[in-house]
Amino acid sequence: MIETIDLKRHATQVRRDIVRQVHACQSGHPGGSLGCADFLVALYFKVMNHKVAFNMKGDGEDLFFLSNGHISPLWYSVLARSGYFPVSELSTFRQLNSRLQGHPATHEGLPGIRVASGSLGQGMSVAIGAALAKKMDGDKHLVYVLTGDGELQEGQVWEAAMFAPHNKVDNLIVTVDWNGQQIDGSNEEVLSLGDLEGKWKSFGWDVLHMNGHDFDEILQTLELAKSKTGQGKPICILMKTEMGQGVDYMMGSHAWHGKPPNDEQLEVALAQLEETLGDF
Repeated sequence: MIETIDLKRHATQVRRDIVRQVHACQSGHPGGSLGCADFLVALYFKVMNHKVAFNMKGDGEDLFFLSNGHISPLWYSVLARSGYFPVSELSTFRQLNSRLQGHPATHEGLPGIRVASGSLGQGMSVAIGAALAKKMDGDKHLVYVLTGDGELQEGQVWEAAMFAPHNKVDNLIVTVDWNGQQIDGSNEEVLSLGDLEGKWKSFGWDVLHMNGHDFDEILQTLELAKSKTGQGKPICILMKTEMGQGVDYMMGSHAWHGKPPNDEQLEVALAQLEETLGDF
């Protein structure tokens, strides 16, 4: 098991990977990727029971689905650093014929990716299907899904949110990246999400809160969520994060939702993120 201090080192390196990927191709989504780095590092390196020897169905292991697929630079880094494919392949992000496209895809057979995502609103539906399949197969492992807060403005999310409690999909843990920002501005400016806790609870979910940049809190909350599975309700974690976490000029601004840094900005970012595991 990786200790908390090692998780911090991994997260810092993952953030370096993110900014270097989007800079190299001058395309991609650094803001949300940086904001969710601590969560995904904790999930893959400490919490989730998963197999690097990848099989598409995922029998006998926990599964993860990235619904907000535009934060693919983060997922690719975590998968590579977990051993799913060579870290050196991160240098091919968004290149022609690369397996690491701007949104995760399955046609090139990239290990760790079970469904194409990034068409917002669909990930939770897929995750529910996977969770139901596990229940039918008698597989006691869990299904995790990450979704963005702006993504909750999609109607399909709430159809899925209604379906899961009705069908007692209690092996499902949904985490919402609640950074308050989306591509065109703040959530409040674009379309207010209102009382998120009240909404999820009214649909029949068990709701938890956590700080997405505190590893102790992330680990404690995920363990609590796991302890609540199997009790008839799906679990929703509302995770407060900061857009662009770790790079000061990106933090808290929707402007970095989908904008790569230039050469000078990259150097500033890397100066704030110490190399810990070796760059690709």
